[in-house]
Amino acid sequence: MQLTSRSKFLFLIGVFMVPVVAAYFAYFGWRPAGHTNYGELLKVAPLQSTAGKTLDAHPFDLEALQGKWVMVHVGSANCDAACQQQLYLMRQVRITQGKEQSRIERLWVVSDSGTPDAVLLRAHPGLVVWRPADAVFVTQFPAVRERDEHIYLVDPLGNLMLRFPAQPDAKRMMKDLKLLLKASQIG
Repeated sequence: MQLTSRSKFLFLIGVFMVPVVAAYFAYFGWRPAGHTNYGELLKVAPLQSTAGKTLDAHPFDLEALQGKWVMVHVGSANCDAACQQQLYLMRQVRITQGKEQSRIERLWVVSDSGTPDAVLLRAHPGLVVWRPADAVFVTQFPAVRERDEHIYLVDPLGNLMLRFPAQPDAKRMMKDLKLLLKASQIG
């Protein structure tokens, strides 16, 4: 079969036009599904009044955690079932990050003068339990009540940036953290 010069010309036009037409439809017609994060993005603000003490009364400034992503639970030392579930989720979500888990710290901000249960603390090795020196610290977290039901995320620069819903879905939390760790060049 021999192609005429007109056929060759139309074939060449087709070869060059197909990518242009495909690009046009891809740009104006096809929209990939966008990603929405599970946690609620907060107005990014650096944490203030970060001085405080650990449970054994040693001074500890939260600036020591800079350079790490920090999952934060704010609540009373009397840890009820909801609090225990949050601490458990924070531990499990961190573990699921595999080799990246060293980039994440867990922090329990004790908002009262009580003492947490020693058995509970043994169940969560590596958990930083901290009491702020200034009550102003706790007010930086949106909607903090006597018993807060949210897990917060602080970025490696010390900015409060994200709040997970009350009674969070662990799989969706893991996905959010995985994406943040992958995209982040710090921490």
